[in-house]
Amino acid sequence: MAGYLIADKFSKEAVIMPKRYHYDTVIVQQKNGKEITDTVWHRVSNLTLTNQLGQQVSLDDLQGHIIVADFFFTHCPSICPALTRNMKKLQDALKLKDDRRRIDTTFVHFISFTVDPERDSFPALRKYADRFGVNPDVWWMLTGPKKAIYDHSINEFKLGLQDGEGVDTAFIHTDKFVLLDKQRVVRGYYSGLDSNDMARLAKDIVFLQLEKDKKKKRKLF
Repeated sequence: MAGYLIADKFSKEAVIMPKRYHYDTVIVQQKNGKEITDTVWHRVSNLTLTNQLGQQVSLDDLQGHIIVADFFFTHCPSICPALTRNMKKLQDALKLKDDRRRIDTTFVHFISFTVDPERDSFPALRKYADRFGVNPDVWWMLTGPKKAIYDHSINEFKLGLQDGEGVDTAFIHTDKFVLLDKQRVVRGYYSGLDSNDMARLAKDIVFLQLEKDKKKKRKLF
């Protein structure tokens, strides 16, 4: 009974970490006569695009960072301004300083991919970013080849599997924010228009920052 009460107490206080969503394969191994399974989670591949400052940047530049991403376009008359305002609230709520520090001094980075790159050149993105108070040190608005952006949204971020009615491969328009951990594994999808989802996203960002990397060896003192 005492053991049950102790376990019950700690289980109520335990933090439930954001789940992982997509796996590439499951490896089955035999160890000491026992069958052990190891899941290889899908890791979003690298992509190089142009940000609102005209700089060539890539996901690999954000090694070790938590990433929050969405897809928008500057001429959007409906959901995109609201998504951008809510992303801005996250930027401000996490107290990310606008002091031109190097990118590796922050633990989370925001990315907004344009789904209308033909019209959204980097000057257009910069004008839009300035309008909403985007800090380019911690938030990139990215443009580039349309096929590369669309392929990534569907095949890497897996938006077609998560959006309520699927994603139109001809023109992506979704309210989803996607959360990636430090290994670029998808850890959550959130409606950028829902206040409860946004609160959950903010909480999950903090949880992922505290998550330990099981592959790293602990230091012995």
